[in-house]
Amino acid sequence: MKKQSLEKLRTIIEQLRDPETGCPWDRAQTHASLTEYVIEEAYEVVEAIRQAPDTLEEELGDLLLQVFLHAQIGSENGDFSIESIAKKLCEKLIRRHPHVFGDAVANSPEEVKKTWDAVKRDERGETKNDSSLLDSVPTFLPALTESSKIGKKVAPKNFDWDTAEEVLNKVQEELDELRDELEQKEMTPSRIEEELGDLLFTVAQLARKLNYDPEITLKAANGKFRRRFKRVESAAQERFPDSPLENIAREHLEKLWDELKKTE
Repeated sequence: MKKQSLEKLRTIIEQLRDPETGCPWDRAQTHASLTEYVIEEAYEVVEAIRQAPDTLEEELGDLLLQVFLHAQIGSENGDFSIESIAKKLCEKLIRRHPHVFGDAVANSPEEVKKTWDAVKRDERGETKNDSSLLDSVPTFLPALTESSKIGKKVAPKNFDWDTAEEVLNKVQEELDELRDELEQKEMTPSRIEEELGDLLFTVAQLARKLNYDPEITLKAANGKFRRRFKRVESAAQERFPDSPLENIAREHLEKLWDELKKTE
């Protein structure tokens, strides 16, 4: 995108936010109200990465819109602007890449990561002694992503399984513990939730060990289920035109599901 296109985008956002002539929806937005859209657009970018470049280009544009909206709101509040955002980013990139813009040496991605983490600690005024290894893992991440990042952080410290098979055994162990809890005569909801959480955490580590991002993997599974269920709805309507979906016996729906799976 040329510089004039970025300037045009900023002008458009300013016009959309104009108190008198702007769009009522855009004028009403705040940093907080836009939160869900930032998350939504970020996930759509992730999904578009699997698709064609033109799809990715469009979704990146939608994400860029969110950046410019927040920048405009920040400018109106006198907090920051798109220029100050870019300026801080430039400074941070230069500061965190001394092996490119300075005299430091880093010959591998692992060495770069160590340098990056060291600079981040300096920025926060921390030392290795007063910070935890996991402090750099944001707590606001989606839970599966956070679990995966936690596993990646502790793995180099000799706190990880050696193979995916070992994690798979741990998944089975956690599943058995959850089953035992569910079979108790007096089930404790808090214990069930705890065991379920342990199972989900371990499954996230299994995905990491197999070199898959658990969040992206689950999103793909969600998408697959959506597509298949939509086909089941259509097929059920054709086969049982006089019955709403909830009145069709489950075995009939499961049979449709299996039939449609075979055609994929």
